[in-house]
Amino acid sequence: MTTDDFRRNSDNFCYRHPDRQSFVLCQRCLRTICPECQTQAAVGVICPECLRDQQKAQSPAQRKAERRWSRPRAAAVRDSRPIVTYVIIAITAFVFLLTLIPGIGDDIESALQFWAPSLYPNFFPQLGGLPEIWRVLTVSLVHASFWHIGLNMLALFMIGRSLEPLLGRWRFLTLYLLSALGGSVAVALLSFPTPVVGASGAIFGLFGALLVIGRHLGANIAGIAIVLGINLVIGFIPGFNVSWQAHVGGLVVGLAVAFIFTRTRAARQRRLQIALLTLVGAVLVALLFVPVLFPAAIIG
Repeated sequence: MTTDDFRRNSDNFCYRHPDRQSFVLCQRCLRTICPECQTQAAVGVICPECLRDQQKAQSPAQRKAERRWSRPRAAAVRDSRPIVTYVIIAITAFVFLLTLIPGIGDDIESALQFWAPSLYPNFFPQLGGLPEIWRVLTVSLVHASFWHIGLNMLALFMIGRSLEPLLGRWRFLTLYLLSALGGSVAVALLSFPTPVVGASGAIFGLFGALLVIGRHLGANIAGIAIVLGINLVIGFIPGFNVSWQAHVGGLVVGLAVAFIFTRTRAARQRRLQIALLTLVGAVLVALLFVPVLFPAAIIG
């Protein structure tokens, strides 16, 4: 269900298909276009009308060069599937199956799970080696059980098939990875010695983004807020063995990234959007140095 403001605001829907909600703008005319109406251009995507205008303005030599060297556009224009969502699910499922193989499964899980002390071998000489920084992201690939991966991937599928077409594939992937990083950073700061597995931090980031973007578009977000609240509270209930730190970290980052997306939609703000997202990533990486600067407070 949506609010009256949402339905009345034509900017929330494709100008050629008024029944299709979208979050992507034509980079030339700045009108909202759905995946079917998007054509990949040198920078971003453009609508069919701008594409025709661009082709009309070409010289015969330019048209000949485009026919000879350009890739076919049909597949990119028509493909509205949430490919990134499917790829993440497939990779996560593959890694989970690897962890079930006797003899090597436990080693794979141990190498990919997030364990904060492995980032700071100088504080733990028995570990040796270099900081295992990859764990801040690979934690989202390993899960403790079929139920664990099943619920996380179901949530990713349900949110991703709606959110990815709205944001576009690269924005969606950026949101997922930064949310996963945010979950790991929160665990390192708030529950340092605890080993953690699962994509919950990234999933909560998607939940947070859905809240912000839904609110921005004027949608009724009450249902999303209730589901998010229930899942967040579960993490604080003793006995559930859930990392509430990862949930909170992913959620905060997801809210921040979505806020950036909603405030930098215009084509002229593309560089600003990239700069702000880079800043979010830099802040998260910087927070990983807090245990180095204040070991007594964090490590104990």
